[in-house]
Amino acid sequence: MEEPTGNVVPFPRESSRDVLTQVLHDGACEMLTKAVEAEVAGYLGVRVHLVDDVGHRVVVRNGHLPARTIQTPLGDVPIKQPRVRDRRPAGERETFQSSILPPYLRKTKSLEDLLPWLYLKGVSTGDFSEALAALLGPEASGLSASTITRMKAGWEDEYKDWQGRSLAGKHYVYVWADGIYFNVRLEDPGNARQCILVLMGATAEGKKELVAVADGYRESEQSWHELLLDVRSRGLTIDPKLATGDGALGFWKAMAKVFPTTRTQRCWVHKTANVLNKMPKSVQAKAKSMLHDIWMAETKADALKAFELFGETFGAKYDGAVACLEADRDALLAFYDFPAEHWIHLRTTNPIESTFASVRLRTNKTKGCGSRIACLTMVFKLAMSAQKRWRELNGTKLLAEVIAGVTFENGVRIAA
Repeated sequence: MEEPTGNVVPFPRESSRDVLTQVLHDGACEMLTKAVEAEVAGYLGVRVHLVDDVGHRVVVRNGHLPARTIQTPLGDVPIKQPRVRDRRPAGERETFQSSILPPYLRKTKSLEDLLPWLYLKGVSTGDFSEALAALLGPEASGLSASTITRMKAGWEDEYKDWQGRSLAGKHYVYVWADGIYFNVRLEDPGNARQCILVLMGATAEGKKELVAVADGYRESEQSWHELLLDVRSRGLTIDPKLATGDGALGFWKAMAKVFPTTRTQRCWVHKTANVLNKMPKSVQAKAKSMLHDIWMAETKADALKAFELFGETFGAKYDGAVACLEADRDALLAFYDFPAEHWIHLRTTNPIESTFASVRLRTNKTKGCGSRIACLTMVFKLAMSAQKRWRELNGTKLLAEVIAGVTFENGVRIAA
């Protein structure tokens, strides 16, 4: 994808490290040194019984390895790692590997997350050195434009490997689907905007995971069908219990063909926006409150009453809005047949929407044409970073009952 040529706020050329940051930096140096020393001491402690014929220990400290620095968001942290010498015969020797400082580590994982984040937020390859120098101090200047270019190529390979991974043994009880549009012109001049199809799922343990990311033509049935067939061919053979998505018919038609037993839940955020778009601003606040009363009702019966009230209130003047809501009545209320603890997760595709709002910021700053793989890679990297913060489902113990086919009514288990 072509690099941004403007709209990037210039970073100061001199380090702006304050006293607090310096204190944190010095504390990090001290803590890291103590942690590594403790790790080595523990390693030697469990081998203190290993001695030679004259009673001398054969696994001992032997000075330090060459000094190195670790790049962190607090700046460069210098470290001298103790060297461990094992004087046993070659066939019995062990090589000490620090779990804190793996071999060749030069930057922390948090810094590795920072680099794609900066790129996704609109910092061009050429501006990385300045940006990192401002954030981490002048020591970060070693991360050159060529380094970032190589890293981007690595991200593309990482995405391709991930997209082809096996899903054998995976069981996603719930899935969420959405099509995300970006203002990026691709190589094909006839395709003005790229649509990225995103599928995420909740495992039987309640963890949310990114399942698939692929590009498609709008949100067509064919594009979704190809994505769903792909995940099934890679081992995802068990139908999810419920799928949440917006009103794009392409996804639902494809879902019915590939996972026919999966139930439908329409996203309330999308539906609310669609209904309000058919009404004047003067009544949108009241209408939004009444829509809120529907999906927040304690029981399905109460939700249906709120449905009727909405229709009676607005049907005469805004029949288009009422018809839009009524068209998906059953699909909007499917969540009532699942545990109440899961409702907050099932009613919307918000995890996808909130994650990719940041990607749009990045692509809005990008000028000219871009490659499809670059856009896909950006989406993938940001989603994988966001996945670490996706909250687990409430009531994870109830997932076993959902999988077993236990009946729920108004969120409560029905006794057999």
